[in-house]
Amino acid sequence: MKIVLITPASNFRRFWGYRFGNYLYGHPNAITGPLILGRILKDAGHEVEVYEELYVDTDFYGMKDVDVFCLYTMTSSAPRAYVLADELHRRTNARVLIGGMHASAMPDEAAKHADQVVVGEAETIIVEIVEGRITDKIVYAECLKNLDDAPLPDYSLLKTPCAEANVMSTRGCPYCCSFCTTSRMYHPYRERSIDSVIDELKYYKSLGFEYMNFEDDNFTANKVRAKEICRRMIEEGLTFKDTFFFGRVDMAHDEEMLALLQKAHFTYVLVGFESLNQAALDEVDKRQKLSDIVNCANALAKHKIRLIASFVLGIDTDGADDIRRCVDFAKSVNAYTLQPAILTPFPGTAVYEQFVEEKRMITSDWSLFDMMNVTFQPKNMTPWALQKLFLSANKRFYTFVGSFRIMKTFGFEYGFRRLGLWFITCLAMFGAAVQSGFKKDSHFYWLRHKWPDSGKT
Repeated sequence: MKIVLITPASNFRRFWGYRFGNYLYGHPNAITGPLILGRILKDAGHEVEVYEELYVDTDFYGMKDVDVFCLYTMTSSAPRAYVLADELHRRTNARVLIGGMHASAMPDEAAKHADQVVVGEAETIIVEIVEGRITDKIVYAECLKNLDDAPLPDYSLLKTPCAEANVMSTRGCPYCCSFCTTSRMYHPYRERSIDSVIDELKYYKSLGFEYMNFEDDNFTANKVRAKEICRRMIEEGLTFKDTFFFGRVDMAHDEEMLALLQKAHFTYVLVGFESLNQAALDEVDKRQKLSDIVNCANALAKHKIRLIASFVLGIDTDGADDIRRCVDFAKSVNAYTLQPAILTPFPGTAVYEQFVEEKRMITSDWSLFDMMNVTFQPKNMTPWALQKLFLSANKRFYTFVGSFRIMKTFGFEYGFRRLGLWFITCLAMFGAAVQSGFKKDSHFYWLRHKWPDSGKT
């Protein structure tokens, strides 16, 4: 059988401006899940191709002799996945399977567009579903208990651009923030053996990759394990030009680990600071203190690990001044990039259930659930005021002058990337002004005119 696995991208993320900004932000890569499933299907004797729609347009409807299309859904890409599924049904004779985070949270909705929906992790059942031995409309998959049982991702199956390999050495997170989807989808928290991780890194070295991502939601959750992986990478020559990872503020408490991360070329990290208001941190069950945030930023700077500072905008106990302070803080610690994320009530999370119960959801257009659009009624401001604060946060952080400060600190390449992000931000601000003022069918226009707000941003 011929099987095609697709990770769809929303209309906005397929827009040329977003794609250009994405290249400036990092390097093209691929979600690990479809590459693992692809290898399992290939090993079972099937012909397999994998596509990431984020980076290039592909004519899926013109593909010949495809027996099964498998679509992976995030919430913001679900409408695009449904359009693809409906058109594939209309134009081809192939079966369509839908899985991923959104489908796992909303299986009945996804089932309206799919022959079958997979809820959860599909490694143990994907062959049986594809070959027709499991025929249930909605298939509930058990989580993979031993992650070492999953094969390595097969990058030979990927037909779209990729310059950066992804490693998923754990699944889930030992924490459970109220807005997070990962701790719900990948539960319980599990770890691969260190030997298995090292084998994967050797595989990527053999393929010639220079850039690496650790996709773990919290690579440093188990500090003993993280340090041993770093030691093995150093000792066995498995360091890369750039390695990205996700971490928490508590990494600052382990000087030995920070030194090993630096030596193993873990060069940049996204840390979810979320807020500079302790009440807001407690509300989302972040389990960290304001002093931890400051210590973390200083420790990363000391070890020359570039900081992507992530803040959640719109937590009930946060006000406009709290959001402005987040931007000021990121600038003061010379963060490499700022990732302001509008609080987004993803289906399946505690915050979604809360806002539905409180009747605070203002849209059910899933394509807007991308952490860049306001989709709920904030407690301390109007939806448009929160949207303006998000836009203003980007404008205030990504400045022309700031690009040269980054260049001086981190080198020409990274300064040039920041200069590009400043340019993209200028374009985005212009686009937001046009949409909110004149494009009556846009979300920004609706927010601005339904909830007008002339306050300071």
